[in-house]
Amino acid sequence: MNQINSTDSKLAFDEASTGSLLAEKMLNKVPEVTIFFWIIKIMATTVGETAADFLSETLKLGLTITTVIMSIFLIIALFYQFKAKKYVPKIYWLTVVLISIVGTLITDNLTDNLGVSLVVTTIVFSIALIATFAVWYRSEKTLSIHSILTVKREIFYWCTVLFTFALGTAGGDLISEGLDIGYWKAAIMFAALILIDFLAYYRYKLNAVLAFWIGYILTRPFGASLGDFLSQPHADGGIGLGTVGTSVLFLLFILIIVIYLTNVEKDTNRKSVD
Repeated sequence: MNQINSTDSKLAFDEASTGSLLAEKMLNKVPEVTIFFWIIKIMATTVGETAADFLSETLKLGLTITTVIMSIFLIIALFYQFKAKKYVPKIYWLTVVLISIVGTLITDNLTDNLGVSLVVTTIVFSIALIATFAVWYRSEKTLSIHSILTVKREIFYWCTVLFTFALGTAGGDLISEGLDIGYWKAAIMFAALILIDFLAYYRYKLNAVLAFWIGYILTRPFGASLGDFLSQPHADGGIGLGTVGTSVLFLLFILIIVIYLTNVEKDTNRKSVD
């Protein structure tokens, strides 16, 4: 009897160890939140705005064709992201850049092709984002990116990311264009809100998960406003770098940082939060 109990205990220990190792591998698919995370995130949001305009307007592909093409690329990137057994910087950040572009195109299609107002799209995507958070939390009891241990949680994560980009585009355009505040003023306003969120977390101990998602949401309209300010001509309130120049510049910076992170593994996530 003692031998049987001992064997059962050993099996239970082996199963727990295996589960722990599998969880560790899943954790590594999401990067650690470092300064590099936020730099690439902001650059990716800027590229999402400028690249979408470049493809649909400068190359004259149109919103519909551009959306179809970029959605196909996004699906391919997501396939490899879900297939990966650990966090791979080039796959993860390629997916973020593509989802940024697609999120922008979704909003642009609704406003430009279907005539839906920026107020409506902002409200709709806000509701969609809140609903995603609610379902995610109800199902998993956590919204922490350090707890992306299963495919189910990863699906919630990427759905949330998509809605933050779509919402950020709608909200950013509503503030800068719809309310006629201007690109650089809108960028400063969103930067101030990000700073407030940062101070609330570090100085006043705002919940880490809440602070992260507030920052994640706000960096999107900040990046979109920044991208428009850099790319749009002087007559429209920008500095005239153009969609090509802005996209190439930011993509180059993203590439350099991703190569660096791949070599040094500085943003590999080893934390575990249930």
